[in-house]
Amino acid sequence: MLCVLVMKLSVLLLVFALGLQATVSQATYLFRQPARLLRAFVAMAVVVPLVAAGTALLLNLPRPIELAMIAMSISPVPPILPRKQLQQGARADYVYGLLIAAALLSIVVVPFAVWMLGLVFHRETHFGPLEVAKIVGLTVVAPVALGILVRRQLPAQAERAAPLLMRLGTGLMLAALLPILVMVWPAIWSLLSRGTLLAVVAVLILTAIATGHLLGGPNREDRVALAIASAMRHPGVALAILKENAPNDKVLPAVLLYVLVATVLTGVYAAVRKRMAGEGPVASAGGT
Repeated sequence: MLCVLVMKLSVLLLVFALGLQATVSQATYLFRQPARLLRAFVAMAVVVPLVAAGTALLLNLPRPIELAMIAMSISPVPPILPRKQLQQGARADYVYGLLIAAALLSIVVVPFAVWMLGLVFHRETHFGPLEVAKIVGLTVVAPVALGILVRRQLPAQAERAAPLLMRLGTGLMLAALLPILVMVWPAIWSLLSRGTLLAVVAVLILTAIATGHLLGGPNREDRVALAIASAMRHPGVALAILKENAPNDKVLPAVLLYVLVATVLTGVYAAVRKRMAGEGPVASAGGT
């Protein structure tokens, strides 16, 4: 499908543009900060999946919603999320470090989580490390690494190219996303119209935001970054997990519903945090 190809191209452009603004030191930051890395791991890979699984066990949810919530909760950071975090004033060191750390750790964490969830729900599940590595490698690690390399070799050109590629990638993403949303909107609307389902998804996302905020550490900017990352997850990984383990379920509308609700709620959270801090508009933050 043309829209899917354009969407993938837009993601590559956006992540490459982010890499043009990053350094090796920023990308590896959290691996030199074990306490911060541990808090991020607990928030994203322990608390949120446990809440999602517990919700699915306790409530009689429609299968697509149940699957989408669980798959999104165990997925890593989406590749274009750093742009949003940086716009909210988060430190570039923490943002890029979290993106790379979550991507690399997901190669082990996601297959283990899929296996554990299979035991809990008494279902045969599988999703191997190579499958995760392929997705996060192509959508996160490779374009970021290429961008960093170009920046090291051609810093002036990288600085000029990054905003242009960012605008181009954003335009392509919107152009690809609109037809997809139009196509699946009736199914999304049917989920939205069931207020209970919307409330369940919203509560999970709010719990993820609160968890990231509480475990983000003493730095306000890090708390905001982890709160957003805990709620916003990689839909590509989630859809790949579900395609492998639930091929007959129509989960795309449920996953997109999760993404839409998470986008709205994390935006509200960031705006509230900014107002509470008494800040005006914040530009993209550099590393410190």
